[in-house]
Amino acid sequence: MMIRSEAAHPGEAGGGSGAPWNVDSLLLDARIAKEHKWATGLPLQDYLHSRRNLKLERIYFPLGYPVRIVSNSQAVLEAADQSWDCSKARFHGEPLEFQLEVRTSASSNKALPPAPEVILHGSLMLQIGDADNFFLADLKRGRAMGRVTPGAVACPGFLRYFILEAAVLCMISTKRAVAIHAACVRTNGRGVLLCADSGEGKSTLAYAGARTGWTYVSDDATYVPMDCKDRMAIGNCRKIRFRPSGVALFPELAGRPATPRAGGKPSIEVRTEEWPDIATSDVTRVDHIVFLNRRFADTEELVPLRTSSVLPWFEQHLISPPEVRPAQQATLARLLESGVFELRYRDLGWAIERINELARKGN
Repeated sequence: MMIRSEAAHPGEAGGGSGAPWNVDSLLLDARIAKEHKWATGLPLQDYLHSRRNLKLERIYFPLGYPVRIVSNSQAVLEAADQSWDCSKARFHGEPLEFQLEVRTSASSNKALPPAPEVILHGSLMLQIGDADNFFLADLKRGRAMGRVTPGAVACPGFLRYFILEAAVLCMISTKRAVAIHAACVRTNGRGVLLCADSGEGKSTLAYAGARTGWTYVSDDATYVPMDCKDRMAIGNCRKIRFRPSGVALFPELAGRPATPRAGGKPSIEVRTEEWPDIATSDVTRVDHIVFLNRRFADTEELVPLRTSSVLPWFEQHLISPPEVRPAQQATLARLLESGVFELRYRDLGWAIERINELARKGN
């Protein structure tokens, strides 16, 4: 648990996104702080420079939404370029903002920080590896600020996955779109969400299908805009991540480096532009939702599921401050108007053909 210090100025959560942050400190639950060797008070004013001292800024469009990245380090913008340099503007409005300071003192720690842990309290989300590597996002206002050491910056994969992308996507998935833990593809003109928990084969099936002619939209996270009345889904089609074990299925992954992911799980990241034969799109309409089941596939089959049985699975992944929960639930209700199925399979080829049949016939 965390609370804002009583020393913080009144009304710091109000106003527009251009209003200054007036949070003097965060108080962390003493038991959490002791377990993870954090100080019980995280003195943000001691750690963060004011906005005017962060001289570099650039607007990006992750998932089509405008986001302003502000920093004192060119390396931060270069890392953001790797994540979003090809992303195009699709939506308009007040940009979300992330202010990220890189500690530049001679005594700064050059070691790679530990994988961060997340603490969520109300509309505040704190992701913290240690007292010098963290970000704090105000999900209600769409603003985040953070600090990292040169050790984090020296590993662009760490900086992008745990800091930049994590901060930006948590704000998008609260204020702009509902995040779905699913890959997304299009085949025979129909958009299909491939839903499953981590490690269940979403990226594998999405890529295997793309090799046979599917249009690839996303591999692990798909976003459904809250202000669109159709079932539009948006993904980052410019990269795909695999577990290292994917080399056994796809020899073209051999020799590629692994990068850190949540919980320390490594992944192999590939930009899809390296594979020009793979068709990509960053958007599609969702026509079918398919849950993947490789564990209990004594009989390979596609079976319909009731909407009520899968709704809790979708809701468990929501970041939901009370004020945005109704909009998220309404978005899920629209999404689940498409057909929901479970695909029980062992063979990738069979699974690809069965999804093609689903897209052709609708059942």
